[in-house]
Amino acid sequence: MRELDPKSPHTPPACTVVGAGRLGTVLAAALSDGPALRRGEPVPASAEVVLLAVPDAKIAEVALTVGPGPLLGHCSGATGLDVFGGREGFSLHPLMSVPTGSEPSVLRGAGAAVDGSSERALAVANALAEALGMRATRVKPEDRVAYHAAGAIAANFFVALEACAERLAATTGITREQLAPLVLATAEQWARLGPEAALTGAIARGDEGTVERHRAAVAERTPELLPVWTELAEVTRAVAGRKSWV
Repeated sequence: MRELDPKSPHTPPACTVVGAGRLGTVLAAALSDGPALRRGEPVPASAEVVLLAVPDAKIAEVALTVGPGPLLGHCSGATGLDVFGGREGFSLHPLMSVPTGSEPSVLRGAGAAVDGSSERALAVANALAEALGMRATRVKPEDRVAYHAAGAIAANFFVALEACAERLAATTGITREQLAPLVLATAEQWARLGPEAALTGAIARGDEGTVERHRAAVAERTPELLPVWTELAEVTRAVAGRKSWV
């Protein structure tokens, strides 16, 4: 494989993607001349870089099926490079959800966590991220699980939280479509201003009377959501500076 200078932008080497799921399909469309390989399909002898877009639990197993020639990479957010058993490799994890049927452009502008076991491997990870239009940050092995957990809070817990709001709103006749503009505007303000400046509402202004009425409504209409509401009210007070995070 031709060498890459980690300090200079370069066109990435030819990349073969293994794993034909949502992410693998998008990566193959953007980085290779053909579709993603399914697990078990042979890797072409000409492959320079093999990027494994497979479940975390399968990375080590699939890596063993790849011959010694190509540089190996994986797309896991929470997994380090020791999964390759000492073989030179890199990781490239898009900080972006990829729905079924997404175009490669879904990754453009997204963050990416990269790492490499050598300067060459890290240069390849950075070059691939650049080719995808992503903004790469090197995340150390000891930080990867915390990084991935933060992403899960931002994406997965966000969806769960909005499901709670939708459930309570449905008791009043308000739909998801009617809540959506509020949700989208709030997310935009958080991204632009930060959490403290973006926070509005009864807790932010110290109106505990209204907060208590909210609590009573949740307890009456959706009692199964009361524990979640109670915990989030405390976190919101911390964001508002009305109590300590501890």
